[in-house]
Amino acid sequence: MTFLVTGATGTVGRLVVEELLRAGHSVRALTRDAAKAGLPEGVEVVEGDLARPETLAAAFDGVEAAHLINFAGDDYAPLQHGDRIAALAAEAGVKRVTVLGGRADGALEQALAATGMEWTLLHPVEFMSNTLKWWTHSVRSEGVVREPFGDRLSAMVHERDIAAVAATVLAGGGHGGESLTLTGPAAVTTAEKVRLLGEALGAEIRFVELTEDEARAQWRSFGMGEETIAFLIDALGNTPDVGKTVVPTVEQVTGRPARSFAEWAAENAAAFQPVASA
Repeated sequence: MTFLVTGATGTVGRLVVEELLRAGHSVRALTRDAAKAGLPEGVEVVEGDLARPETLAAAFDGVEAAHLINFAGDDYAPLQHGDRIAALAAEAGVKRVTVLGGRADGALEQALAATGMEWTLLHPVEFMSNTLKWWTHSVRSEGVVREPFGDRLSAMVHERDIAAVAATVLAGGGHGGESLTLTGPAAVTTAEKVRLLGEALGAEIRFVELTEDEARAQWRSFGMGEETIAFLIDALGNTPDVGKTVVPTVEQVTGRPARSFAEWAAENAAAFQPVASA
């Protein structure tokens, strides 16, 4: 059986590739630039762009199961041709798909359902790997994290657990027509997250809790637009229940417990090590 992984150089896609390879499966990876893919040996790398369905026929050829994303490009724009992508997959004989971040009302998702394929939507909450994007610079340079809402709870999920669920469903099925919410094993506050990261580094990290106005000013200094800032204030200050409620899906699907943020921090500690003084 050949598995197709789209978004194969992304945070989750790359790990889906690794999970499938580790299990001994044949993997084909879709990327817009094969020369820059940097994927493991043994992966069949093909070029194509989800935003351009005419480039995808060869990618689906001979594939029985596929991991799909419902966006395209560096700006994560929603797919505009979901119906054509679903049709190509069906024509190629694809039997089973997972969709990362899939929405029941999405064009791709509705088109997949209409084909009769076995589909599973994956709904991870906050990625633990977002910590790299938001905190690396200030921790490395100053040993500090500046964020609002220190008592905000998040049931954040390890990106490798998302990939493990995708790979397990693709290979074994059994979750057709389901929407799977994916979380970590505990809901952690922002302040606790800082403490756990400090423990992984073996050094205290100061947490400076910003007011909303201070957070807005900081994000403006990062070059963020007002719409993005408003979204962050709402998302962080009013985290919906689904984002802070732990569910056992990862263990139920994969047979192993979800990884904790402490584990993630230990695995990624090197990225946060202080910059050496000149």
